[in-house]
Amino acid sequence: MQISDFDYELPEDLIAQQPLAERDASRMLVVDRATQSWRDSNFRTLPDNLTDKDVLVLNNTRVFPARIRGRRSPSGGSIELLLLREVEDKTWEALTRPGRRLKIGAEIEFDEANLRAKVIASHDDGLRTIRFQSARPLENVIDKIGEPPLPPYIKRRSGESEADRDRYQTIYADQRGSIAAPTAGLHFTPTVLKAVEDRGVRVVEITLHVGYGTFEPVRVENIFEHRVAAEWFSITEEVASVINQAHSAGGRIVAVGTTTARALESAASTPGQVKAQTGFAALTIFPGYSFQVVDSLLTNFHLPRSSLLVLVCAFGGRDFMLGGYRHAVEERYRVYSYGDCMLIL
Repeated sequence: MQISDFDYELPEDLIAQQPLAERDASRMLVVDRATQSWRDSNFRTLPDNLTDKDVLVLNNTRVFPARIRGRRSPSGGSIELLLLREVEDKTWEALTRPGRRLKIGAEIEFDEANLRAKVIASHDDGLRTIRFQSARPLENVIDKIGEPPLPPYIKRRSGESEADRDRYQTIYADQRGSIAAPTAGLHFTPTVLKAVEDRGVRVVEITLHVGYGTFEPVRVENIFEHRVAAEWFSITEEVASVINQAHSAGGRIVAVGTTTARALESAASTPGQVKAQTGFAALTIFPGYSFQVVDSLLTNFHLPRSSLLVLVCAFGGRDFMLGGYRHAVEERYRVYSYGDCMLIL
């Protein structure tokens, strides 16, 4: 199966550049796999699609301001770093722009006093290992000078909008560690969550820190040769118990986002059951994969030819899901991080 099999026509003006004024005002395409049909709706109707047997699973990861800007020393040329992973104290793996000019030994300075950095290793695809020198705790400095790491298809500098610090974050974000938001969760408001709970739905939280692997381009033609990089996740004993009891009683496990789905499926033990654990989700989901835990999926609309679209097609069926995407384009749904969503039942 080729990555070209997961393509669709997307007008550029449908790529959402700003969040809506109200989080829960998004449109929602409700997709029914049993009847092979879909209907147009809005996110505020989410509770109406759930029952008191269901469990709604949220990813409570928190995005940190992973994009920082500096200058090459002594030339003064602008450098942008996207911090991906802390490999040891004050040493990070980062995407750099421009990347080719940053050789091993290159030094970077920042506006923040006493913060400097040095490239200590060079890797493929613009990746560099950066060692920082800071008189203050590095996490505090990053929080002060960093910007929300908005995706590249949002064609504006993230720092131009202070609202991004709030809106590129779910309302239940709690565990710091992601470089991208679990975007299906951006639609939730306290009102919607209360309405879900009022229907008797159990709402539980897991953690998966979204890393570069989630949005790394698929660079191979044969999709089965692609591997999504491992991401740290944690599922507690209490949450695992709620999920397992609900499945045993005939309830549905509704995953909010592909990151939640990946964590749950990575933790699957026997069919319908998850094992409480903390570790790395290394599972890459392709068509043909048999989902063990996730029964329904709330997700935003994803990039053509992306691993996320491949996962959605594995869940709902390639032809059926791409048909839903074509409908969404025809009906002018907004797509990607700040866009609308679909509920796959």
